[in-house]
Order: sequence, then C-alpha cells, then structure tokens
Amino acid sequence: MSDIAALKKEKQELIEKMLGMQKHFIDFEHEHGVSGKDYWAATDGLLVNYRQEYQDMANRVVDIAHEIVGSARN
Repeated sequence: MSDIAALKKEKQELIEKMLGMQKHFIDFEHEHGVSGKDYWAATDGLLVNYRQEYQDMANRVVDIAHEIVGSARN
C-alpha cells in the first residue's frame, strides 16, 4: 500500500469514527439531555473527553488531507 493509500485509509477510518461519535452523542442527547455545562465541563460519562477526542480526530483529518495533496496548513 502506498503512503497516499495509507493516508486515505486512515482519513476514512477517522471520518467513520467521527460519524459514529456524532450518532452516539445525538442518541445520548435525546435520551438524557445535554446542558452547556455537561458539554463543556463534564467530569464523567460520555462527554468527559468527547470534545477533545473529536477535535483531535478532526485536526488529524485536515492534516491528512493536506498531506495527500501536498499542501500546507496555515
């Protein structure tokens, strides 16, 4: 597998995981409700690391996209 193919595979896997996280979050929100405090400052449960983990994956997807096309992130 070429480097580009490996990057594309990693990017697709991250996107699929992010979509799964979004679905899980929506289901959780519909069942339990989510306050701003829960979202921004959760100390346990689903949301404790949700934002950071999602943000890290989103940043990696952007970085991979730049690597694939040979551009730089500003």
